Amino acid sequence: MGRKSLLIALLFVLVVSTFGMPGFAQEGNDDVEWNNNPEIFQVNREPAHATLMPYDTVERALEGKRENSPFYQSLNGEWKFHWSENPASRPVDFYETDYDDSSWDTITVPSSWQLEGYDYPIYTNITYPWTGYENPSPPQAPTVYNPVGSYRQTFTVPKNWDGRQVFISFQGVESAFYLWVNGEKVGYSEDSFTPAEFDITEYVQEGDNTLAVEVYRWSDGSWLEDQDFIRLSGIFRDVYLYSTPKVHMRDFTVRTDLDEAYEDATLQVSVDVRNYSQNQADAHTVEAMLYDAKKHPVFEEPMVMDATFDGEQEVSVELDQFVENPLKWSAENPNLYTLVLSLKDTSGELIETVSTRVGFREFELEDGQMKINGKPIMFKGFNRHEIDPDTGRTLSEERMIEDIKLMKQFNVNAVRTSHYPNDPRWYELADEYGLYVIDETNLETHGVRDRVPASDPRWREASLDRLKSMVERDKNHPSVLIWSLGNEAGAGDTFKHMAEWVKEADPTRLIHYEGDNRWTDVQSHMYSSVSFVEDYGKSGNTKPLILCEYAHAMGNSIGNLYKYWEVFEEYPNLQGGFIWDWVDQALRWPTPKKYETPDESASNLTGELFGDIVDGVNGNGIQGYVTLPHAPELDLTDAFTLEAWVKPEPTRTHSPFVTKGIPSLRSNKTPMAKSSSSCTAISGSSPKRKLRTTGTATGTTWQAYLTAVF
Repeated sequence: MGRKSLLIALLFVLVVSTFGMPGFAQEGNDDVEWNNNPEIFQVNREPAHATLMPYDTVERALEGKRENSPFYQSLNGEWKFHWSENPASRPVDFYETDYDDSSWDTITVPSSWQLEGYDYPIYTNITYPWTGYENPSPPQAPTVYNPVGSYRQTFTVPKNWDGRQVFISFQGVESAFYLWVNGEKVGYSEDSFTPAEFDITEYVQEGDNTLAVEVYRWSDGSWLEDQDFIRLSGIFRDVYLYSTPKVHMRDFTVRTDLDEAYEDATLQVSVDVRNYSQNQADAHTVEAMLYDAKKHPVFEEPMVMDATFDGEQEVSVELDQFVENPLKWSAENPNLYTLVLSLKDTSGELIETVSTRVGFREFELEDGQMKINGKPIMFKGFNRHEIDPDTGRTLSEERMIEDIKLMKQFNVNAVRTSHYPNDPRWYELADEYGLYVIDETNLETHGVRDRVPASDPRWREASLDRLKSMVERDKNHPSVLIWSLGNEAGAGDTFKHMAEWVKEADPTRLIHYEGDNRWTDVQSHMYSSVSFVEDYGKSGNTKPLILCEYAHAMGNSIGNLYKYWEVFEEYPNLQGGFIWDWVDQALRWPTPKKYETPDESASNLTGELFGDIVDGVNGNGIQGYVTLPHAPELDLTDAFTLEAWVKPEPTRTHSPFVTKGIPSLRSNKTPMAKSSSSCTAISGSSPKRKLRTTGTATGTTWQAYLTAVF
């Protein structure tokens, strides 16, 4: 409550992009867009907008199936593909229309190319994936090993699109890409998890058109994408063309405001109408009609808004409409309506229609509690990565529905899109099935969060752009209650600017960011103890607390979950949390070959060797690892001797020399410094035990200190 209703009037504004329109870097400049240029994160990309599709009739808009629009053309399928190990070895002229790609492979789009037989997935948490092999400093991107995927495809523009605008939409590309159409460079974009769209009207031609896309596994923008997940790359979400009339409803915002009794509502609609023609546009009319679940109109007459351009290229029109006691939306009762917007010219002829689902709900912070339709919320949530064991980052609708049905069956009512905006279809399903969503910006700098983005002005606009792209896309979903500024990206003025922007852009939702609670509406913590949570509840603090991550659910865990919930339910300023995480991240992968061999000790233990037989210094050897059974002879509480052939070459990564159990208890070969007679590695924390390893090839003695519990 307390928000002023929008005036029933016309509002004309010139829409100016807030994130600039930089051109391409100068030829010969080593600092190209993808490397060492954090202030250039897009070139010629269209402004972000709500998920929409133009239709030709009200009936198609009411149905809401984008693929059934005559102005939609999917580019998913088989593309020509070439993989290069680094930028220096990529085919630089592959975008030319006469380039011979007959020897290239084909790849499925959308997909992560690691799941198509190229390159390899990398799992790391805090450490950036190139660390150890190459060690650039932000904002430099790796160049020695930084694979580049070159994609080519052809398409034709349908005849019924003549005289209309043509756009291409990439829903997700990891991590940065350039676009060419018919040999002409169109644009560039970073941010792996929000759409990148380009107006290609002036580039397309009658007949065949050649599309070329150059994807970089890592870019300077990758410093903002250090999430705890399996690192993949490629065009992993849908790619499609869509066409609009010269005067087009480019964007729209829908809000609902319930009265003090949470019964009647005001439907607030704002539509941005764009004139793409160079000529002055005549006045147009926007009509809005609300339909119930049975597709019956709710209003006797549509809402009508006049769009008069007065020499401007884009205008915004706004109108309110009273709605008597609509069915309310919540996670328990996800009642939905459909709003259809129709654009008509001066003669009353229908130009286009668009649509969206609408849920009437009031989300507010009142008396120190988050409430939906006047009732306090208790978040019984999960964090959820987008991962499929067979398709990686590319998720089918069937997989999403499987997840969401399981959540509902187990009384889950909330999900955090950890740690990036999800596929647009996920939000539509959350609206339909009933889930509360914390929508999270694609911003994590865990490994360098003391420096990036912090208060460094070089990273500010890129961080803001990621937030804006998410908010503009997802603003009409009733399921989205909270905007998250990112995850584990440190603190600093960047988050202050982000919070200020989103408060102005969308005062109907709350702000979350665990890394810097100064700018948020919600107090958020990770993995806090039950006693800490209880103390916060007792404090009476009027800023509600949630645990955005807790009860880490990998392995043998979450045994004390009930203790958290006893505390959550006792204090009104504690409003639940989000378990880490929904499913284990894993890819289906061929397992290494397994061999068995006895050791040469008196114990005669049999070890299992996993790996491949490769050429060694003297004959063949196993490249892999060995596991030994649990046996009393392997009791490591006392000193022991291990004989092994050691390759006298330093490692360039964090590979373990001897491991047992969790990584924090490992002895690494990385820090070992060889001297004439011995080598000492100091790893782990005190108290320590000594591991002696005698190398029979050299006669030198190696010493490493292990924790007492090793």
